[in-house]
Amino acid sequence: MYPISSEGLTKETADAIYFYSPAFDALNNFSAHQVEIWNKRFPTAEHAFQWKKFSEVCPDIAERILRAGCPEEAQQIAHKHKPEQPKDWHEKKVAVMEEILRAKLAQHETVRDALHRSGKRRIVENSPVDAFWGCGPDGTGTNMMGVLWMKIRNEH
Repeated sequence: MYPISSEGLTKETADAIYFYSPAFDALNNFSAHQVEIWNKRFPTAEHAFQWKKFSEVCPDIAERILRAGCPEEAQQIAHKHKPEQPKDWHEKKVAVMEEILRAKLAQHETVRDALHRSGKRRIVENSPVDAFWGCGPDGTGTNMMGVLWMKIRNEH
């Protein structure tokens, strides 16, 4: 699921930042930034996102996600139980992610700093495996994570 090497995944150009690790890692859902939202404290934004999928329909799965030791494990639990997620999740997920990103930004100076340092450049989640949240393996994905971060940045 993950690339063998991180070579070329994090880079900067005059027009864009491509993050998947180091300098702009604070913008990554897997970064080690706790997020307090919905009267809970999540180890990462990824935990919060995956938990929300199941919080109302399968509380036992949501609890397992909350207790997951790392964001990859939280994601794996959610993927394993995809048939149990709400049927309308696809319509809700972008709004949920935006809510989580806003909470993360409000709660962490390092996240605010990373977003500020992005300047007016395009923000791209340079995921080689996700063509919805990232740019995908061929760079033509939706990049919804970058779109949301730029929307939030433009409001500040």
